[in-house]
Amino acid sequence: MEEKRRILVIGTGDTKADELLFMRERIEAVGGVAVMMDVSVLGDPPYRPEHDRYAVAKAADTTIDAIIASGDENTAMTLMALGASRLARSLHDEGEIDGFIALGGSMGTDLALDVALALPLGVPKFVVSTIAYSHLVPPERIATDLMMILWAGGLYGLNSACKAVLSQASGAVVGAARAVVKPDMSRPKVGMSSLGKSCLQYMVTLKPELEKRGYEVIVFHTTGMGGRALEAIAAQKGFVAVLDFSLQELANQLTGSVVNSGTDRLENAGRQGIPQIVAPGAIDMVDFPTWQAVPSRFAERPYHAHNRLLASVTSDGATRQEIARAIGDKLAAATGPTAFILPAGGIQQWDQEGEPLYEPEALSAFVEEMRTRVPENAELHEISGHINDVAFSAKALEIFDRWVAEGIVPPGVTGRQAA
Repeated sequence: MEEKRRILVIGTGDTKADELLFMRERIEAVGGVAVMMDVSVLGDPPYRPEHDRYAVAKAADTTIDAIIASGDENTAMTLMALGASRLARSLHDEGEIDGFIALGGSMGTDLALDVALALPLGVPKFVVSTIAYSHLVPPERIATDLMMILWAGGLYGLNSACKAVLSQASGAVVGAARAVVKPDMSRPKVGMSSLGKSCLQYMVTLKPELEKRGYEVIVFHTTGMGGRALEAIAAQKGFVAVLDFSLQELANQLTGSVVNSGTDRLENAGRQGIPQIVAPGAIDMVDFPTWQAVPSRFAERPYHAHNRLLASVTSDGATRQEIARAIGDKLAAATGPTAFILPAGGIQQWDQEGEPLYEPEALSAFVEEMRTRVPENAELHEISGHINDVAFSAKALEIFDRWVAEGIVPPGVTGRQAA
């Protein structure tokens, strides 16, 4: 008989007992086990949770009375979020839970996002929220493999609409806990950022070459959440090296685009001391939703609609210089080995002569600024060619192989070692 999956169910039982008990019933109806965690502040729920609010407060190194006396609901729930995150991670590490689901409005969602970030990749994470998919949720609060569903009809009490949502979510998290294939830890992992190969092509060469060397290469699509996932895994020291060659999300964030990965893009590998090789792929393009008007500062710039969701414009030379300065500042904060490859011949497929985004003066402005902004703690490697040229990939491999030989990057696992 298959072992039942244990699902941590988090919510404020003093105000949402009916909904939480319904979720417990649905989890158990599909063969799961509900492990209840109550994060109420002012009152106890009408059921006995496996982990009550007093245990949550204790995990935050405080007490419920102290939390109530803290002054306001934001402070109180922030403390409860700390306790819930620590307790959830402890339960996971002790093998007590196989997944988690949380229920909430903006307050409960705020807490649930912290819990999701505390749990590693491969632990199913499901948040039922009245603000799912909202711009109220910043990119840096979203865990790598977070699943969300809109809690329709979820303001007060059970109804047929919210039952439909809660039952789907309950079944989904149990199914995910049964079906999940957790990350294989037999080979060291290298994170790489890129866009589709019509724009950036180096991964076509680099991925198989690094795999031959015994590494698992994980490529992230830098359209906002891809870079967020790379940063989240780097923050948990999930890579032995990062090849961060597509920084378009950083450019998006600096220019006010919602298609970004948060303010800490290009920071977590450096903060954790992970060796990183960086290049400025596609920093000349700024994304925005196709269904919105072109931002006024880019109204006269070259424009391209990729589809009905995503469109791009190019930035001018002054903006690219601003981006160069930001890249330099982030590299300067790195605590680990850092190298920067500067392809003076171009940084994405369509900026070459004869292509629609060819703007040599703006590219030169970036290149000249970038030369002066690479900090002393980073190696600067300039090549005359384009980022999609073989010379770029060869330079990246040359640096990587040297770092392996010097013991900066651990060796890969090949042949029988990987068995």
